[in-house]
Parts: sequence; C-alpha cells; structure tokens
Amino acid sequence: MNQQPIGVFDSGLGGLTAVRQLRRIMPSENIIYFGDTSRVPYGNRSRETILKYARQDMRFLRSFDLKAVVIACGTVSSNCLETLQAENNIPVIGVVAPAVQRATSLTKNGRVGLVATRASVRSGAYERMFHAMAPNAQLFSKACPLFVPLVEEGRCRPGDAVIEQVAKEYLAELKEKDIDTLVLGCTHYPLLAEVIGQVMGPEVALVDVGAESARAAWTLLTGQKALAERREGAASFYTSDRVEDFEHLASLFLQEDITNQAQQIDISRY
Repeated sequence: MNQQPIGVFDSGLGGLTAVRQLRRIMPSENIIYFGDTSRVPYGNRSRETILKYARQDMRFLRSFDLKAVVIACGTVSSNCLETLQAENNIPVIGVVAPAVQRATSLTKNGRVGLVATRASVRSGAYERMFHAMAPNAQLFSKACPLFVPLVEEGRCRPGDAVIEQVAKEYLAELKEKDIDTLVLGCTHYPLLAEVIGQVMGPEVALVDVGAESARAAWTLLTGQKALAERREGAASFYTSDRVEDFEHLASLFLQEDITNQAQQIDISRY
C-alpha cells in the first residue's frame, strides 16, 4: 500500500486521456496533472528543447511527494524517457513500449501504422521498440503536426470539416499500406479516434497510447504492492497558461466539469 499520488504530465491537454483511464482502472489513486499549455506543441521542437521542457515539467511534479510519474506525452516518451528515468529515483512510465506491446498483440498481418508528432517519428523510438518486440512486423509512420493544435482548439469531433479534411490527407498513404492496426502515438490523438476511425475503416484497430500507459502504471504498481487504499482518489490540475482555457477543454477531455479546479503555475521557475 502506498498513499502517495501519481504524477502525470503532457505538453498540453492530451495527457488527460491517460488521466481518465488511470482514474477508471485505479479509482483510489490521487493524481497530480500538469499540462504545459503555454508551450504546446512539443512535437515540432528539437530534442534539446524537448528535454529542457521535460526536465522542468518533472521538477515541478517532483515538488510533490510522488510514487510514480506517467509521461503522457508521445514526444517526450520517444525522445527523453531513458534520460528522465536515469535522473529520477521513482518509476517513470512512458507511452511507447505499452503501445507497441498492444499493437503487436492486435495485428494479424504484421503491418502496423503509426501517427505521431514530427519529433516522435524522427526519434525512431517506435521503430526500435517494434524491432525488439516483433522483428517481422512492418511499421509505417506518418507525422501529423496539425493534429495537436487542432485538438487543443477543440476541433476534434466528427462533422468538423477542418479536422476531417486534415485527417483524410494525413491518413491517405497509410490506407494504401494495408495496415490492420494503427497506433495513435500521441495522447492528443484518442480525441480524434472517431474521425480517424471513419477514415481508416472498422477493419483497422486503433491503439490508444494513453490507455496503454495507464494499464502499464497499474501493472507496475500492482506488482510493487503500491496501490493506494482509500475510498476514492482526487485529482489536482495545473497548467502553465490560462486556467479558463485549460478548464474548458479539460472538461471535454475528461468528460466531467472541472471548473475552478485548475491552478496556473510559472513553469520557468523549475
């Protein structure tokens, strides 16, 4: 038993898809979430800048007495996970390995697609993980840089002509590859699951990296006998930009109203 909270961070609001899953499968846990909305997206930045931001995000979260951190950001997980794990003395869980493990268990024809940020695709992290777990599988990657800012603007629902057109253009080449599984390699992308599913068709299984990282956290904490024991956990939300904007969109991501629950912090202090 460990009553300490779990920390979660992302470049913006996408990591809330992981928070939603964490709260579903571990309802007794306290969760502290930080969304770096003033600097979103990370996916178009250099690795050096991504690491600088990620270290600041970690330092802020480590100001709380945590038992684990979930990096609910595909870009940071792809580029900085091993560095952050080496620099911290608590478990640090990323999204890449859990998502790849799920994708390799789902694919029937060994042809898997990946949509992610430019930085995630450029890092080669997913390719390396697929090669380690399923050497015979083929991975086809596509950077989708407009997905994150559109999701951050709430443009993620079926019927929105802008996101539907962008998705069709991005996914066209993956449709030609005869993939049967598609990894949504950024925690923002599950908010686009309906739109992406419409484009790809029902025969293509979608892998939600946020949900898979939440399951990985549950497995790790269960194995360590570190799950909390309380009737119901609580969540605290922090952002580096306007609270009002964060709370409005976060309520959509979490599917619950969090008005007056978020706090703004100056991430440059960390």
